Amino acid sequence: MNFKLKNIITVFTAILLSNNINAQMKAVNIESSYIADPPVTSASHASTLVEHKPNEILAAWFGGKYEGAKDVGIYIAAYKDKKWSEPKNLIQPLIKNGDTLPCWNPVLFKSKSENLYLFYKVGKNPREWFGAMIVSKDNGTTWGEAKYLPYGFLGPIRNKPIEVTSGEILCGSSTESVKTDEWRVHVEVYNEAADSWKKIEVENENNLDVIQPTFLIHSASDIQMLSRSKHNRVVSSWSGDKGNSWIRTNTINVVNSNSGIDALTVNKNLFLLVNNPLPMGKDWFNGRNILDVEYSKDGLNWKKLFDLEKQEKGEFSYPAIIQTSDKKVHVLYTYDRKYIKHTVFEISL
Repeated sequence: MNFKLKNIITVFTAILLSNNINAQMKAVNIESSYIADPPVTSASHASTLVEHKPNEILAAWFGGKYEGAKDVGIYIAAYKDKKWSEPKNLIQPLIKNGDTLPCWNPVLFKSKSENLYLFYKVGKNPREWFGAMIVSKDNGTTWGEAKYLPYGFLGPIRNKPIEVTSGEILCGSSTESVKTDEWRVHVEVYNEAADSWKKIEVENENNLDVIQPTFLIHSASDIQMLSRSKHNRVVSSWSGDKGNSWIRTNTINVVNSNSGIDALTVNKNLFLLVNNPLPMGKDWFNGRNILDVEYSKDGLNWKKLFDLEKQEKGEFSYPAIIQTSDKKVHVLYTYDRKYIKHTVFEISL
């Protein structure tokens, strides 16, 4: 067999295998429920989840009368044997200088050192909030006192961090300008041993308005950042040095309604994205009536796996996604600002 013919057969075989994988790729054993029904507060939003014990999940979200109300605190619940525990109010609003400041956007993360972190924000609004964190040494049974981050640091703004180098936690963060409403992403690195923070800028030559990044791990050194934007598209950035520098920030061909996303690295050839795949409308909630799970082999080209929600009206948003030790994929998201909904499924290849 000549070399040219051998190469043609190899390429053709690879295409057939790829198409076969795409044809067979599906979500199976899909189950859904609310964490609390009825919910413990009038409004619930911005959930996060972590596998804090093997095949057991801890979830957190903020809840109160409405987003930004003075009674908004952080609530938690645990998931074991297909059941959620009764939610508890873990963090109450902060009283500071005679004012009551609500809580926002909790983020759970368990490090390689077995520290369980709950990062969150406190403030009147996302343009003026500041970062805080609490730590558990016993998988969430008890928690330490609240610690406020150094001035100018916010911690992970909405999505789970990653730990590429042991003891260094990469947090996708962002700011929303008070004066100009400009959105910008950056990375904050927390060093556990030194209890210190440093900030890494993200190249943005196209001046894109982006916030709330999530990470995909392509190799030991290569990391991709996906961000929410004001441009009806998801925005991608890349690092080739374990997150120490970021380049190639640009839109990709994934429609998004200016709503929160989250992503999961299943393996180096399979990534999942939870997304509202519609363009923006006149009101902020337009386009949030469909929420789907998409899959990709390269982080750039995405296909729908299935719809979590597809309704004429409704707001289904701010997802969080993880995979547990038993290979099940868990997604949490806001359901009409009233409930936190949980969907679990498996991937069939």
